[in-house]
Amino acid sequence: MNKSCLIIAGEKSGEEHAMSFLPQLLETSPDVDLFGVGGDEMAALGVELKYHLKDFSSWGVSEVIKKIPFYIKAHKNLIKEVERRQCKTAILIDFQDFNLRLAKKLKKMGVKVLYYVAPQAWAWKAHRAKTLAQTVHTLFTIIPFEKKWFGDRGVRQCKSVPHPLWFHYKDQLSPEKLGLSAKPFDRWKGRPRVLCLPGSRNSEVKLMLPPFVESLKALGEVEAGIVISPNVNKELYKPYLKDFHHTWHHDELNHALEWTDFAMATSGTVTLTCALFEVPTVVCYSSSLLNVFIFYTFLSYNGPISLANIVHNRVDLFPEMTQERVTSYNISQALKKWMLEPKEYEKVKRELAETINKVSGELDNVGEFMGQVINSQE
Repeated sequence: MNKSCLIIAGEKSGEEHAMSFLPQLLETSPDVDLFGVGGDEMAALGVELKYHLKDFSSWGVSEVIKKIPFYIKAHKNLIKEVERRQCKTAILIDFQDFNLRLAKKLKKMGVKVLYYVAPQAWAWKAHRAKTLAQTVHTLFTIIPFEKKWFGDRGVRQCKSVPHPLWFHYKDQLSPEKLGLSAKPFDRWKGRPRVLCLPGSRNSEVKLMLPPFVESLKALGEVEAGIVISPNVNKELYKPYLKDFHHTWHHDELNHALEWTDFAMATSGTVTLTCALFEVPTVVCYSSSLLNVFIFYTFLSYNGPISLANIVHNRVDLFPEMTQERVTSYNISQALKKWMLEPKEYEKVKRELAETINKVSGELDNVGEFMGQVINSQE
């Protein structure tokens, strides 16, 4: 008899995380029926989508507020589906506001919750560790210090796993292709290659692409590239494409990072991808005034914003520009520091070479482990 399992990946990054374990899960447990929230890649593997992540995801507090009625309805419908299918296991991926509320209800229903990618409770809302301790069967952590942090706060079963990006790109992360010998300081000979990574949401690209293009102009003679997201309205790119020599799509990100010498990126998972590919990167983030007000009024976190800096436990491995500091002058000056000073360039490259060791984790058979939990349910 097939066993059903709810799976929730409410954002594109969540689907990318899912792809690091889903193939192994389905290979080792082919009789598991997966249903829930995800994208095209998950659907291609046989996941029955009740909601597509394009309709599910939102960005910033103001967008979330507008979609609260939708989330309430989706929560109720997914619970009804769990009851109808007599589902005993759920895999919840990131998307913490929605998934933690769902985890509480599922726990009361006797559903075992596998929570993949621990929420960054150490940065804000530390009380969420208590919620996880009370509701989650297994918590999977992907940042080096998280397993101990959550374990110290009562989460009994924590598994440190390789970061999903490690799974995705491990075959392309050879020192021979990425290290100082492959990309020495004088490789660009006065014409460095610079990659723009403006984000995967309309709001991000609308805010970040204009200063990124101005930064390219401030740098002078550079060869410019850009990575385009399928989730973004193509019209937002059109006025700027003439400023780029090369264009890649999201699924070609690895090729773009192998090509480039430097990058400017909107804060997100992509900053860690840049670190894994040993690309010195300036990280930028800008949001609405409402989101900024809420952040500084209600949150106590004052650490780094980029995942690359967080993993390295540094505030300045990648320079970070936020809000009014996101200017072409600031971005170009930070890049020039690497472009003009061999010692600074070589120093950051050596530190970036350690990224792969920091995200390798302990449990590398995540899909098989999940399958065992699902199949143990009666």
